[in-house]
Amino acid sequence: GPILIGRDTRLSGRMLSAALASGAASGGAGVVDVGVLPTPGIAALAREHGAAAAVVVSASHNPYPDNGIKFFSGEGRKLPYSAERKLERLVGEPYTTRPTGGGIGTVSRLDRPAERYAESVLERLRPRAGGVKVLLDCAHGAAYEVAPLALRELGVELTVVGDEPSGININEGVGSTHVKKLDAAGHDVAFAFDGDADRVLAVDEKGNVVDGDGIVAILARDLKGRGALKGGVVVTVMSNLGFFKAMEGLGIDYEVTPVGDRHVAETMARLGATLGGEQSGHVVLSEHATTGDGLVTAFAILDVMARSGKSLSELAEVMEHYPQALISVPVEDRVVASSGTVKEAVVKAEERLGREGRILLRPSGTESVVRVMVEHEEEAVCREVCEEVASVVASGSWSGSEVRT
Repeated sequence: GPILIGRDTRLSGRMLSAALASGAASGGAGVVDVGVLPTPGIAALAREHGAAAAVVVSASHNPYPDNGIKFFSGEGRKLPYSAERKLERLVGEPYTTRPTGGGIGTVSRLDRPAERYAESVLERLRPRAGGVKVLLDCAHGAAYEVAPLALRELGVELTVVGDEPSGININEGVGSTHVKKLDAAGHDVAFAFDGDADRVLAVDEKGNVVDGDGIVAILARDLKGRGALKGGVVVTVMSNLGFFKAMEGLGIDYEVTPVGDRHVAETMARLGATLGGEQSGHVVLSEHATTGDGLVTAFAILDVMARSGKSLSELAEVMEHYPQALISVPVEDRVVASSGTVKEAVVKAEERLGREGRILLRPSGTESVVRVMVEHEEEAVCREVCEEVASVVASGSWSGSEVRT
């Protein structure tokens, strides 16, 4: 089968996509250029086209100068770490059997990719949301064309922002990383995608942000009520303490994984779970998608609103968010998080927090920072403990480290 290659709206996306297509074709592969499309859209089209693999050029929620490459199998699933490590090793090895003449591959373009993906989502999930007033923030990213197209098919009253990509404005003051700036006044619900639209956050009619935990909690309760929740719910260590208490109150089992939608999806597959997600807005509905899909998630929320007749603010009452403090500490070496001094500070913090709180230290996978996250029923205690531990982490790094909140 062919290799599908797509991208978001970054300035460097077309260049890197062309380089990938050239490299794959020179190795004998057939390549289909999908163009600009959300990451989950490329994953979905890979399955529908019998692709050997899919590649997405995107740096997701990061600023426009950044870029990266995501690989998916022909089934539209992210590759396991072992496969990615093998690819990295192969990059440095000589390739002596490159085909020539008629052995090289071809590069073609996919017609109407946005329409095809929109049709694919609508075939899987079509909420009766006619007349609902929706504000949509596309982050000047990959969803700028397909998301409005799909939502208008539902008959919603749609207002769109963040749909004018320039190549250098992706995620700039818009999208899920700036969801608090989104003014939902006069709308029933607002949705904010990130740059490649594999995640989404919502804002209710009162202007309150509904994060990934809230979205998963709403969907979990609905699925259980319909007898459609299988394998419990899969979330990560970053989920709010209030989420876990809500699930316990509803009698819903949950599994906790490390941060990353890959871990969520792999655990869901192992458990046969129908629902999982992250606080950041990556939500996986296995009945409808193989990976986090912001558009599918938005449709699922609209579906619950339509069937229940409840507003988003009413639905979001399913869980109470515990006060949470998160500080990103710049470090020279992320291994500082496992030093004896930091471990001692964490033990003391856990003693102070007791059973009504928790602390989590997580070295970033993409930045030279260690994230200190603390939750507690008392906001003052939450903030104080987080700042104390962050200071210990900072003191173990280079001189002059600055604590950023």
